[in-house]
Amino acid sequence: MKITDIQATQILDSRGNPTIKAVVYLDQVVGDFSVPSGASTGTFEALELRDHQKAFLGQGVEKAITNIETIIKPVLLGLDPTNQKALDDKMIALDGTSNKSKLGANAILGVSGAVSRATATALKLPLYQYLNLLFDHQGQYQSAYRFDQTKCQLPKMFFNILNGGKHAENNLDIQETMIVPQKESVSLNIQIASEVYHTLKGIINRRHLATGLGDEGGFAPDLESNTKALDLVAEAIEQAGYKLGKEVAIALDVAATEIYEPNKDQKYILASENIGLTAGQLVNLYKELIAEYQIISIEDGLAEEDWAGWQMMTEKLGSKVQIIGDDLFVTNVERIQKGLEFKAANSVLIKMNQIGTLTETFDAINLAVKNGYRVMVSHRSGETADSFIADLVVATKAGQIKSGAPARGERTSKYNRLIEIEKDLAKKI
Repeated sequence: MKITDIQATQILDSRGNPTIKAVVYLDQVVGDFSVPSGASTGTFEALELRDHQKAFLGQGVEKAITNIETIIKPVLLGLDPTNQKALDDKMIALDGTSNKSKLGANAILGVSGAVSRATATALKLPLYQYLNLLFDHQGQYQSAYRFDQTKCQLPKMFFNILNGGKHAENNLDIQETMIVPQKESVSLNIQIASEVYHTLKGIINRRHLATGLGDEGGFAPDLESNTKALDLVAEAIEQAGYKLGKEVAIALDVAATEIYEPNKDQKYILASENIGLTAGQLVNLYKELIAEYQIISIEDGLAEEDWAGWQMMTEKLGSKVQIIGDDLFVTNVERIQKGLEFKAANSVLIKMNQIGTLTETFDAINLAVKNGYRVMVSHRSGETADSFIADLVVATKAGQIKSGAPARGERTSKYNRLIEIEKDLAKKI
């Protein structure tokens, strides 16, 4: 097999902003990948290249598309697509910057993802099986490799059903309040999430609150406080017929970098409650919420550069709940290594577009797992209908995924794909 053509198109993501769809051709076989985009982005993420021109209010990606067609394509044409690592390394070298700011991480990732999907199609393998073989063999595939089902794992799913922060036009500080159904079956957990989601809508309606949606499909009412959001979700779980903490747990993504003001003594500002807290006071608040609402996971509970705070939070809460670093780690092995040294967090969030290639994503997952950290694969707030991360989470045995609410096509595409993979794996037992 050889790469015979690479094309790219400007499409719209779920927020109505431009993004890239890259298409890779291997003779008559085609594979594509649509690049997601974040709103609450970490400072240390790889650069998403934008045009900053009049079109699309500066958000166009024609520069990145030109980089694919005039810089990346000439170098990759004729190369073997089964050596994913070599192709990714070539694109990294072509860019030559530490954050992919020359070509754009969105340009590089589009091609990286499309190559892997085209190759899986050419080999007549489901994408999760091909990604599993790549993950298990340092980004390279040979015909002698055979898929081992035991090296795959269906994930726990974290459904964002109530939005705040940068993901919604409401007054809530906490960005995501998620539910985590605790059954073994993907299909059953999706059913439970849907029931709780619709029950929550009914509760919000009866209280004459707005049922508008945030970026990730969760409801976004204005409420008196962040704890009122937790009260609503806990009530929805119970009204749907499930036991809080046993059948359905709660998880949070605070996105605390967005509420952090480093020049103030009380650095964390909860605007909805008109209070400022130190890192220690905020961690004590989390401790209270964990006990009251059966919370099992807190993502980005402190700001991305508050390393001392992260150490303290992990020491105090790490034995009780999952402490996830997102903006803290940005899917970057150097940042993860620093976290290991500081003993900051006990889990890593994985977003492919934070780092920009498939094999670098593999490296981040491997480093986390080898050092005893848990892993969660994640969507972005600006998503597409591409279901790639569903195959990725199964292939890498990451064990956890979040893709927003059990509603809206760009969110449910991932969950629906997991249903398909669950059925496929069941046939092979």
